[in-house]
Amino acid sequence: MDYGSVLEEIHTTVQPALGIGKVADYIPELARVSPHHFGMAIVTVRGEVYSVGDALTGFSIQSISKLFALVLALQAEGDAVWQRVGREPSGTPFNSLVQLENESGRPRNPFINAGALVITDILCTRFAVPENALAEFLQKLTGRSAIHYDRRVERSERTHADRNAAMAHFMRSFGNLRNPVELVLDAYCRHCAIEMNCVDLARAVAFLANHGRIPSNGETVLGASLAKRLNALMLTCGTYDSAGDFAFRVGLPAKSGVGGGIVAVMPNECGICVWSPSLDESGNSHAGTLALELLTTLTGRSIF
Repeated sequence: MDYGSVLEEIHTTVQPALGIGKVADYIPELARVSPHHFGMAIVTVRGEVYSVGDALTGFSIQSISKLFALVLALQAEGDAVWQRVGREPSGTPFNSLVQLENESGRPRNPFINAGALVITDILCTRFAVPENALAEFLQKLTGRSAIHYDRRVERSERTHADRNAAMAHFMRSFGNLRNPVELVLDAYCRHCAIEMNCVDLARAVAFLANHGRIPSNGETVLGASLAKRLNALMLTCGTYDSAGDFAFRVGLPAKSGVGGGIVAVMPNECGICVWSPSLDESGNSHAGTLALELLTTLTGRSIF
């Protein structure tokens, strides 16, 4: 497959879509990002790297961090994770509190904010400095040592974390948050503020295309069965409350973030990342979703 030519065609085709939607301006630092950026990268399980546009420009990974935080929690606690967080699509916005009231403080899945706070709570118990543990894990997946969180984004997000704080306190009242709320919120905001680029993120997610093993060295991150299940969770829950429409259009497991990034997995073939900051109403990159739809259409490859 000539992924280089495919990416060039995608880059040309999506140009009219850049800037449609709006950036995540409720986080002031993200409001400063130009909505006209576009980058995309593919890293195959054979180690080939293809990229186009702003693929080497760093951006705030935001909720993409939830995927890697979940992997760390699964490594630490295995299936016990699912006693505290579900595996079902939420059908509500990623920052909704509604279901927590009706479901006794147990979030629907680990990719909405409430679920990610529970996962972060697990990491706060397991690691002395959970944000460092996550950065070090991403360094291992990418083979790059310079992965860190942006302190300006972290401060901006932490200052405007009232809704997340409400979720955390509510879940703590049900006994589903064991660490102090402030500690969990600090770690969560630092995870979201990690800065990476499309090439690094495509490389980081490639283990999920390779049965849970890092392609470059064969190291096992997750067992093959658990990697398969994580891909299924990404497909059904990874793109907020439009996961069904995303699966219909794109047909790949994916995890999005309000920084405009989306990582996706083509099983047995490659990890993918696309970045374009303008978001649709669900919080997914508008041009990024279009680009991934074009990728599966042009290559004829999806999980279906």
